[in-house]
Amino acid sequence: MSSTSRQARGHHHSSSYDEPAKFDDSHLGRGAFISAETVNANNLYYARYPNNWARIRDVIREPAAEFLGTMILTLVGNAANCQVVLSSNSGVASSQKGDYLSLSIGWACSVSLGAWVSGGVSGGHINPVVTLCMAVFRGFPWYKVPGYVIGQLLGAWAGALFVFANYFHAIDIFEGQQGRRTLKTGSLFGTYALDYMPGANCFFDEFLGTFVLLLVVFAITDKRNGPPPAGLVPLVVFITILGIGVSFGMQTGFAINPARDLGPRVMTAMVGYGRQVFNYRSQYWAWSPLLGSVCGGLAASFIYDTLIYLGPESFDNAPDESTRRETGRAKSSVAPSGSNLDIGGNHGIQDV
Repeated sequence: MSSTSRQARGHHHSSSYDEPAKFDDSHLGRGAFISAETVNANNLYYARYPNNWARIRDVIREPAAEFLGTMILTLVGNAANCQVVLSSNSGVASSQKGDYLSLSIGWACSVSLGAWVSGGVSGGHINPVVTLCMAVFRGFPWYKVPGYVIGQLLGAWAGALFVFANYFHAIDIFEGQQGRRTLKTGSLFGTYALDYMPGANCFFDEFLGTFVLLLVVFAITDKRNGPPPAGLVPLVVFITILGIGVSFGMQTGFAINPARDLGPRVMTAMVGYGRQVFNYRSQYWAWSPLLGSVCGGLAASFIYDTLIYLGPESFDNAPDESTRRETGRAKSSVAPSGSNLDIGGNHGIQDV
């Protein structure tokens, strides 16, 4: 599962915004003159950093937003799985609480809520594939990618752990023995394919689901393609995830997000499920929900940029050698006095 918001629009900030300069006046004598600009700079600095924790928070704020957003994603999504599936056992509930549609709605809600929690701070990627595609095709800073991905993985792990702590009594009843842990309930947290699915089809299923997701993400964050208002992006994401769930969810569980699968999978290995969650079908986790999602996202991003996108961030729109030569020649010419001629190198790309 995944989403994005303001960050995907090309809003990239060093932490939240540029750090104001702090003027060191310790060397000045008492009564020395300090300019108004210096006073204003110091006021800005201390308004942003009123204490030591504010400085620390400024460094971790974006990865922390990704952590919380992805935690909400798996917290609500895994809980939806547990409520629908575990309640089918009469020992857990008198009647089943939901069906596959309500489960899909739960996952759509989980991604939308995660996007709302983190969108205004980090951009609401909550998916390593989104972060990777933004770095490759939209100029998202590569130095931020590790922090985002670590935050997403830890958030998914934490969300799944909270769900397990809440439902482990029902899991014991469903398993038929206290402490028994099999993939019958492990699949409530990670994704596992149906038995009849060959390996190539599992990969292709995750490829297609993530392809649809990233195609929509790139479309709704393209200012030339009628994007929704920033606050409504999570609503579009809700519709997208719901559509993917009801059409591609049956065969592999529609991970379409490596963090959403790997974080909970690590959690299940730690709470008693053991190595079976990783050894399942010759490391299924690596070549289907991880590799399939990454390949699907990159393919969708490349196709969208090649056929639709006009912005200068994408390498598909980088000027070729002849354009650079002609642009350099134009810049070397002296425009007539008072001329408003725009000879910027990006004219025709940014301003179409």
